[in-house]
Amino acid sequence: MRTSDQHPRSHWIVSSAIAITIALTMMSMLAVIVSSAAPKTPHTQDVEWKKASPGFEWSFPRDHWSHDEYRTEWWYFTGHLTSEEGKEYGFQFTIFRVGLTPIAPSFESTWTTQALWMGHASISDLDGQRHLFSDVLHRSIPLLAGFESPSDSLISWGRGPTGTQEPWRLWWSGDAFAFSMRDDDQAMAMELHTTPEKPLVFQGPEGYSRKAEAADGASLYYSFPRLATEGFLELDGRRVRVTGRSWMDKEFGSNQLTGDQVGWDWFSLQLDDGRDVMLYALRDADGSVDFARGTVIGADGAATYLSKDEWSYESLGTWGSEASGIRYPHGWRVEIPDAALSFDIIPRMKAQENVARSSGGIAYYEGAVEVRVDGRRAGLGYVELTGYGEGNRPPI
Repeated sequence: MRTSDQHPRSHWIVSSAIAITIALTMMSMLAVIVSSAAPKTPHTQDVEWKKASPGFEWSFPRDHWSHDEYRTEWWYFTGHLTSEEGKEYGFQFTIFRVGLTPIAPSFESTWTTQALWMGHASISDLDGQRHLFSDVLHRSIPLLAGFESPSDSLISWGRGPTGTQEPWRLWWSGDAFAFSMRDDDQAMAMELHTTPEKPLVFQGPEGYSRKAEAADGASLYYSFPRLATEGFLELDGRRVRVTGRSWMDKEFGSNQLTGDQVGWDWFSLQLDDGRDVMLYALRDADGSVDFARGTVIGADGAATYLSKDEWSYESLGTWGSEASGIRYPHGWRVEIPDAALSFDIIPRMKAQENVARSSGGIAYYEGAVEVRVDGRRAGLGYVELTGYGEGNRPPI
């Protein structure tokens, strides 16, 4: 999830692995819940998470790797792919770093960790109208998961779900990102390689992305809005070669959501005229928009930043999930007057909800969409909807 301004050779081994995974997951979730309330030791009492602030000195490619002094960080990819046979797919691949402490624990143990590693991945089979989702949660410790240093091409990795030998990986090829995942239980896998079609874009001036009127709500945020993408997907044991285009977001901070905000509506749109649009609105508990920002990226890569008053959107309908019981907005009308943009956003299939099994049971909508003007296609994109339903606020 994100905001915006992812073995056994006998019955005994399988059972043991499941038991250990459940125990570690419960321990990790408990650590997240109690970490802010737990009494501080002399070792940590004067140490706080670093907050996103203006004037961050970016350095690439180093900043594609992790920033452990910030509490939350994620690498997020979505896109639209087509197989050699002409079948169409949407996909998501996300790795999260959730910090537990800003400094290393003072005692020696292979079980100590500063962070949790979480992976989410989904494939929307748009022709078959089927949505597959996988999630994994580990402690960031040797043999389970990790965030590597810029001296290594590998950015992050984590063991796959129980019963899957192949790890999830994100790496930097020297010019672009590549990533892979597998979940044998869900019968899904992907390995995709990207090439930038446009340069990196900061979301907000110099990458400082505000999330509230108050200065204490913000993140550091950049995107690659157009990545030529190729590789393969695997569904039900059938491997298909695919090509297409994806969008990448990198975001980190310690204070993305303020106390009254429960979630967000977020859109990444690649228009057929060469422009790209990123929009986000953060909502209060009553559903009203508390804060909103956006970016229009020209065909030449130049960014124009939008305030809350410079764009608007309204829902065109709703969709109810049988899996979670949550009702989400479904379809939107968007107006950006200064950019002469007026269009509808329509999900390419209805059921594109992710319901986490390993990472706390949180549910959110992550879906492939089409941009339409007067009923005709004008682009493709992705939408993410979080914080809908009771007790479903993102833990950031």
